[in-house]
Amino acid sequence: MKHRNSHLLVGYWDRLRKGRDVPDQTDIDPRAIKRILANVFILESSDPGRPLYRLAGTAHCEQHGGELKGMSFLARWESESRSALATVLRQAMRTRQPVCISSIGATETCGMVEIETVLAPVTFGDGAPTRFIGMSHIIGDPAARSGQPITFERLLTSQLVSEREPGTPMDLPPPAVRATTTRAPHLRLVVNRDKPMTVHCDMDTAMRQLIETLDIVVHPKLSLVS
Repeated sequence: MKHRNSHLLVGYWDRLRKGRDVPDQTDIDPRAIKRILANVFILESSDPGRPLYRLAGTAHCEQHGGELKGMSFLARWESESRSALATVLRQAMRTRQPVCISSIGATETCGMVEIETVLAPVTFGDGAPTRFIGMSHIIGDPAARSGQPITFERLLTSQLVSEREPGTPMDLPPPAVRATTTRAPHLRLVVNRDKPMTVHCDMDTAMRQLIETLDIVVHPKLSLVS
């Protein structure tokens, strides 16, 4: 899962179980997830091949162009993705595990964004799970939408997930390691193998200036030698 709110939702779902395979929809307290509530939705999935929106937050509705209650979750997906998603939902129901779905969404003017959707099974009364609590977020810059609704989605990947605690934000890269030397006539790459292999390539003044201009960071496994 890439988005921190995906971790938050799955962590909340896990805490609601309290020893059960899955929580019940009545266990969900909107106040406990108010920070992400606008992106949350509930799917009726008694028939995983025809999941319907029971309710959806305002941000999720805006992302897809209007009120979604009673609408088909699969309506905006391409035909091959619909079939695959129906199988994914059945598996999530059967295994009682959340699923993380990665997709590409597009607007009518072909603005394209990456979307991460998390669906976690819940019961509604006694018996097996028949619904999902879900949430979706755009990964990266949402400006590609240009404020237009997403009308088409194509499945990229799906994966069952397990989470005991909410994840921490993973947006920040590790601290960069910067080279301190100013002389770099050769670049030596040492490969991790039985006998180290060294590759040399000349680095002229123009290349060094380009690296300095772009502020390129030298990987800690690469060493600059004279």
